[in-house]
Amino acid sequence: MKRALIVRHVPFEGIAGFREPIEAAGYELARIDVSDPEFSRTNFNTPDLLILMGGPMGVYEREEHPWIDCEIDRLASRVSLGLPTLGVCLGAQMIAAAMEANVHAGPVKEVGFAPVKLHDISDSPLRHVADVPMLHWHGDTFALPQGAELLASTDAYHHQAFRRGPEILALQFHAEMGQDPRFEQWLDGSDDYVAEAGLTISELRAQHDRHGRDAVTAGRAMIAEWLRGL
Repeated sequence: MKRALIVRHVPFEGIAGFREPIEAAGYELARIDVSDPEFSRTNFNTPDLLILMGGPMGVYEREEHPWIDCEIDRLASRVSLGLPTLGVCLGAQMIAAAMEANVHAGPVKEVGFAPVKLHDISDSPLRHVADVPMLHWHGDTFALPQGAELLASTDAYHHQAFRRGPEILALQFHAEMGQDPRFEQWLDGSDDYVAEAGLTISELRAQHDRHGRDAVTAGRAMIAEWLRGL
């Protein structure tokens, strides 16, 4: 059986809706948290698939989070070998940094369910999320890495998703979220952050209830197609 490793930056940002298509594709899932003692010794080149999830920290907060440099160094090795790697939100920013692209704070907080604008790429697995509101929750962005292909944008952030070849896929938006009960942990204590994006917690929860199921269905189809292309 193929092996997939989930790198979790915080406990409440897990694989969520992506678990189903990854397991259906024949991967046995394992997980490691950046807080685990063995994280710094984990070989990123060993798994058949590496999955980097989100987190509230910034790639540039390296003094506060010493594991960031360690993660990027090992990720750079994996990416240089062209090994299958998926990044979501912070995970996407980590991939960009590993590819020597600048990651920095953006101009606004982008929070809530809204569609992404797809670039005209006929073989993109993102076609499954076309016109489907996806969850956004970030205030950082990245330059497009050299050799990467831009797949999606929004009005607020031009760089929403990219790939390099069939193996590397980076998603700024959260296509895995919409039915995971841990979303309530995202909302807890986030009133000010959400308000910066022009929403209230109750409005965001209502969006989640309205769009979550369709978002997860589309996200699963996207990941299933990407995995078939590896």
